[in-house]
Amino acid sequence: MILLDTDVLLDVALDREPHVESSAALLDQVERGGRGAFVAWHTLSNLYYLIRPAHGDVETRAFLRELTRFVTVAPTSSDDFRYAVSLDMPDLEDAMQVAAARACGATVIATRNVRDFRRAPVPGRTPGELLGMGPPAR
Repeated sequence: MILLDTDVLLDVALDREPHVESSAALLDQVERGGRGAFVAWHTLSNLYYLIRPAHGDVETRAFLRELTRFVTVAPTSSDDFRYAVSLDMPDLEDAMQVAAARACGATVIATRNVRDFRRAPVPGRTPGELLGMGPPAR
């Protein structure tokens, strides 16, 4: 099981080069049932506010609705948030991703930001790594 980080989903929604190809391929694999995936609850609101200026309210809501057709929202609680703030990670949002991954049993976080997950209890891997398309990111 994987947890999809916000940046991977933004690559697809905003067609961000040069990352869209591997991010879209991973999302396609998830949609076809090739692997189970989760997304953190807070990722959905972050996506809405970051995608809406480029695509408008209706299209952004449609993207999020479609995403949650094949990606499960990780069940989290106040205890999971307290776990996130206890982690020795410089970015609280990344720590919240780790807590969400832990809560849903994900063993890896799909992200382009692997450096910030270096010491995290749930490792970060790029979409390319997860698809076997490239070497580990540094």
